[in-house]
Amino acid sequence: MSIDLVFKIAAIGILVTVLSQLLTRAGRDDIAMLTTLTGLIIVLFMVVNLVSDFFGSVKSIFQLY
Repeated sequence: MSIDLVFKIAAIGILVTVLSQLLTRAGRDDIAMLTTLTGLIIVLFMVVNLVSDFFGSVKSIFQLY
């Protein structure tokens, strides 16, 4: 795992937090919730990709089929 991925996740978290706070203060709670949910889904896809690569590595190391 590279430190790049950690920085990307942190940047997405900061951006989503700022956008959510701005939208909440503007009275757009529904859009703020969708923004937060979208950020969460993006980060989950990044983590799922990482886990998939990990299991692929384990599979190749132990030569599993």
